Amino acid sequence: MNKHFFGDTTVLLGRSVKHVTRSMDTIITTAMMPVAMMLMFVYVFGGAINTGTDSYVNYLLPGILLITVASGVAYTALRLFTDMKSGIFERFQSLPIARSGVLWAHVLTSLVANLVSLVIVIGVALVMGFRSGAGVAAWLAVAGILLLFTLALTWLAVIPGLSAKSVDGAGAFSYPLIFLPFLSSAFVPTATMPGPVRAFAEHQPVTSIVNALRALLTGGPVGTDIWTALAWCAGLLVVAYFFATITYRRKIS
Repeated sequence: MNKHFFGDTTVLLGRSVKHVTRSMDTIITTAMMPVAMMLMFVYVFGGAINTGTDSYVNYLLPGILLITVASGVAYTALRLFTDMKSGIFERFQSLPIARSGVLWAHVLTSLVANLVSLVIVIGVALVMGFRSGAGVAAWLAVAGILLLFTLALTWLAVIPGLSAKSVDGAGAFSYPLIFLPFLSSAFVPTATMPGPVRAFAEHQPVTSIVNALRALLTGGPVGTDIWTALAWCAGLLVVAYFFATITYRRKIS
């Protein structure tokens, strides 16, 4: 690792964060879609959905948080694509800086931006009646899972951000990620789904992550879901990081 890696990454992170803070509409837009979805499901469909819980917003929130992250990482891909097309990457290569610092700056910016969006969504959920029986340890576990999930999806976003041929292509990868929670336990219990759909829903990563977050937030028993969720997040992170770094090396070689 370049001895100047941390200093270079910090400087580049400051640059990326300034770009985000100058266009706060991206963070607001990222939060608005999940908030609108939460409002619609709680106040329009919530009365018709039987989840076996007293508060549908409590049931719904974990899935909405994952959708928020999936929406947010799309902007990481777009920012990377813009930098690639502007030639800034070539300019950075001519400077004596750590090359991996460029990617890490974008990844850390994604963490910061998504944190703000998640706080906004949780704040709206509290106004809507969300209440949690979680203690400090449980909230730290929730934060850890969301951090790992955000890192995994962000490194996944790096790949289309570097390799896409158009702006639409850079952002389109997030659509399946946003749709995946609908085929999970995020909105309704998987037991209510038809056989083949239920089989898929119960064995895809979002369900275990949602179940773990829901159990932690409500103070209920987590069981094995937390280990399955961590395994999915860690596995996706390793694979995404591996292919993202390969893609980056090919682009700058």
